[in-house]
Amino acid sequence: MKRTRGADRDYIPAFGKDFLLPFFDPFVKWLGADGVRGKLLDEARIQSGHRLLDIGCGTGTFAIAIKRRYPDVQVVGLDPDPKALTRAHLKAERAGLSLQLDRGYAEALPYPNGSFDRVFSTLTLHHLPISAKRNALREAHRVLKSGGSLHVLDMAGATPHERRRLPCWLHSRLHPKDNASTLILGLMHGAGFSDPQHYASGGIRAGLIVDYYRAIV
Repeated sequence: MKRTRGADRDYIPAFGKDFLLPFFDPFVKWLGADGVRGKLLDEARIQSGHRLLDIGCGTGTFAIAIKRRYPDVQVVGLDPDPKALTRAHLKAERAGLSLQLDRGYAEALPYPNGSFDRVFSTLTLHHLPISAKRNALREAHRVLKSGGSLHVLDMAGATPHERRRLPCWLHSRLHPKDNASTLILGLMHGAGFSDPQHYASGGIRAGLIVDYYRAIV
């Protein structure tokens, strides 16, 4: 996969190449990501006045969905890809929504300790090798307030369903073998989270399986 240099480190553009970015939103919608993200949002028990962080927000689809559903919360989106963030800004403006969209990396969040009530990571961790996953989860724990919670939706670890052509094409560029639920839960424990749970799995198109996690500070 092509890795793009940004700020002081590499990142992976959507679909692995900048020129494919215009196709990202339609493809993710076709996969059914909006529906599975909605389930994650239902589990978060968001309250008025909460401050929320969407790690790896990409083109802003999930951050915008949060703000539409909960207009009285502050939503912050973070992503390393400036082109994706430009699209996120445009989408938020067209929707008439106020979001804070920052450039940065999950492994080094640019926010003070205890800044957020909820942290979300949707379809992001599978882009990261184990060392980066570990650091990203530690950072999520650091920026959450006491009693705050982390909510993760991601591709399941390597399983036989990946023999199908599209999952194999996608996962050959990612890290599915590093996304087994036992590993993710262990990394959450190691990051300091209390009682991390893998509470559900579900299927989306193209034979892909997703896992849901939550953990409390």
